[in-house]
Amino acid sequence: MRILITGVCGFAGSVLAESLLKRREGLRISGIDNLMRAGSELNRMRLRALGVEVTHGDIRCASDCEALPAADWVIDAAANPSVLAGLSSGSRQLFEHNLSSLVNVLEYTKTHRAGLILLSSSRVYSIRELAGLPLRAAGNAFQLDDSRPLPGGVSARGIGVHFSTEGPVSLYGSMKLAAEMLALEYGAAFGFPVWIDRCGVMAGAGQFGGPEQGIFSYWLNAHLRRRPLRYIGFDGTGKQVRDAFHPRDLAALLDRQMAAERSGGRRIYNVGGGVRNAMSLAQLNAWCDSRFGAHAPAADLRERPYDVPWVAMDSQMAEDDFGWSVETQLEDVLDEIACHAQQHPEWLERSGV
Repeated sequence: MRILITGVCGFAGSVLAESLLKRREGLRISGIDNLMRAGSELNRMRLRALGVEVTHGDIRCASDCEALPAADWVIDAAANPSVLAGLSSGSRQLFEHNLSSLVNVLEYTKTHRAGLILLSSSRVYSIRELAGLPLRAAGNAFQLDDSRPLPGGVSARGIGVHFSTEGPVSLYGSMKLAAEMLALEYGAAFGFPVWIDRCGVMAGAGQFGGPEQGIFSYWLNAHLRRRPLRYIGFDGTGKQVRDAFHPRDLAALLDRQMAAERSGGRRIYNVGGGVRNAMSLAQLNAWCDSRFGAHAPAADLRERPYDVPWVAMDSQMAEDDFGWSVETQLEDVLDEIACHAQQHPEWLERSGV
């Protein structure tokens, strides 16, 4: 089998390539990356050492996609990953990176009769509905208040695929949602399989984290270096919660999706760490305090337009259909990031932060 990974030199793309090579005998992987992000050149060298054929190109350019070698499956991991992207400037750039470029990927997929796995996002879900979830404070974290009625698509396991996608969902989220529809329509029209995985926060060693995305990696590295940290919004308490999971766990699901022969049925799945792998910023900072010594964030009472108080992904459908579940616990993910941070004191600068 041959796989093409777009955005192969990013954190998710590079870890998926490495993990899939370990899972499958005889697998050949090629990839394309525009190397825009600081630090991506490091991943290009590592991938080439593993035998991955890396093309320096841009999927926004049709001729770059047309020149790529044929593949049996495409994993689309290329995107501007920040939910705040396009707000102050660069909205056209966001559109080109996260939506219009997908047409070139789909045309490639159609030409080579390949299957497609599109990595989507938890941020396709309604900001208004997420902000209105019934929550209660439990210590230094928000949690679902199951004594009150929960809206459709939400359970004690977290946010499911039937949760509202009514706007606003952010510019970033709207383009991810549009990309899902476009991919499914191409698959139906031209007869190739499409899987869509709405991913929660991915985290692990080597992630180029910043305060707008890659928050777990950024927070650990910034805490260790005694950089200023802030609890933004929600009364400056840091009680907002996210779940996290490692992309090597995602690789196990993608491997099973590529092996599946089912042509009908559901095609969209939520994938994330879930409630058991969820943590508030305040809890994350307490973990860092115990590992690196005390470092107190400042309270910042500003409310940002796309911030939400609680997200944990319900991956039950992926478990039901593919026998998939998260294997790497959050404590192990954090320990991996912490060890990497201690070994690479220059990592924030390499990440462009």
